Amino acid sequence: MRTLYADHISERLQLMQEGTLQQRLLKCLQAAILEGVFPPESRLPATRDMARELGVSRNTVIFVYESLTSQGYVTARTGSGTWIAATLPESCLQSGETLTAVTANANPLSRLSKRGASLIGHATASPHQWGAFVPGAPDVTAFPHKLFSQIQARLNRQPSVDRLIYSSDGGCPDLRQALAGYLRIARSVKADADQILITEGIHQAVDLVSRVLCDRGDWVWIEEPGYWGTRNLLRINDLKIHPVPVDDQGLVVDLPAGTPTPRMIFVTPSHQYPLGVHLSPERRLQLLALAKRHNSWIVEDDYDSEFRFSGQPYPSLQGLKADAPVIYMGTFSKTLYPALRIGYMVVPKALIAPLRVAASELYRGGHLLVQRALAEFIEEGHYAAHIRRVRLLYQQRRRFLCKLIRQYLGDRFLASCDHDAGLHLVIRLPRGSDDVAIAALALRRGVKVRPLSQYYMQLQHERGLLLGYACVNEKQALRAFGILKSCLTDSGISLC
Repeated sequence: MRTLYADHISERLQLMQEGTLQQRLLKCLQAAILEGVFPPESRLPATRDMARELGVSRNTVIFVYESLTSQGYVTARTGSGTWIAATLPESCLQSGETLTAVTANANPLSRLSKRGASLIGHATASPHQWGAFVPGAPDVTAFPHKLFSQIQARLNRQPSVDRLIYSSDGGCPDLRQALAGYLRIARSVKADADQILITEGIHQAVDLVSRVLCDRGDWVWIEEPGYWGTRNLLRINDLKIHPVPVDDQGLVVDLPAGTPTPRMIFVTPSHQYPLGVHLSPERRLQLLALAKRHNSWIVEDDYDSEFRFSGQPYPSLQGLKADAPVIYMGTFSKTLYPALRIGYMVVPKALIAPLRVAASELYRGGHLLVQRALAEFIEEGHYAAHIRRVRLLYQQRRRFLCKLIRQYLGDRFLASCDHDAGLHLVIRLPRGSDDVAIAALALRRGVKVRPLSQYYMQLQHERGLLLGYACVNEKQALRAFGILKSCLTDSGISLC
């Protein structure tokens, strides 16, 4: 295997012309690690062996290995050699420059398209989806897996043919019917089962409406700051993105003259992501009026509205007025578990037929057996019971984390506009703080947070950290918070 490593690097080196030997060797190894050619926790050849097989000096290889170590790509184990890191720092994973450059030079015939390069270059999806303090991660261990498995096993014994073929009617009819009833009561959504389209999550839903309802070059509004996943999907579909600021009442609807007219407006009105504010009643009415005036579609992402821990829940924007130009989106990724890959859309009746056809053409619907099991899970009251249980659990964990922040950092670090809801909270950092560097430092020490600045499109001075609490028990939270506190002080931030 070690010889294969050297062979792979040797091939890449021959196709790279720019830079010194050290720079080219470093780029080749970085790209091989990022692409997974050299798997995590695998051992690199010894510096002497690598130098001999590449025909370079050992000092050159030592320099490159030391650079990789300092950047977090590899770890050096005394007496055991150099090993690829089990998890790479997010700063490495988010940098598309090295990967794109090396890939292009290594094989000119397989260069990425401009669209592909843009997608890779703007990718911000984290490989870290569990543990303290991953934002938005539910406690997947709290789900009643045994009960759900029993429902699935019974339904799978003699499945009907219509659950084993492609779906072309928007998903399992039983699940659409169950959702219509649930959403009508829980979220004041006005829709029947025929208006519901089952998707594989919010990303697929955003991709679908962007392709079907927008032309290349159309303007779309998104929240600033806002969810990077939506932003990247809109970009890859060649839409022009206008970031609209968010204040303590949500999306700022009254914009100055010259603001481009939107074809679509993407909002998270019940719990803005990532700041946590809700769209005020006055703004909701203004937004609906604006959309009707400009013949725009509002896309309402209701990603975690079930988790409100105090006060009255905010009803959906979709149900506020009859015939509202709103496409309502939801997901089971936060309420159940992300790997389930089931979401849904509630669309105006005029759109359901073309969207069903487009979804069938683009994605080929399936997973009907799982969808039928989920329908029964909802119909028998298990879903509502599960929501009640985890709501109390997450409330307790949120309060514990807030207590730690107030005790060890001070009230000024808690965002004043953040409401008592959701699966994460935001720690505000002083102006001039480098939240990206702090997040990278925390990751190297085993704590996973996300920098607030990465959720903005435009340059601004807001700095902070997103901390998820849902999947972290109090013992884990206490330990992880101590590490995060040391990262803040080591970064020169004055605490209380």
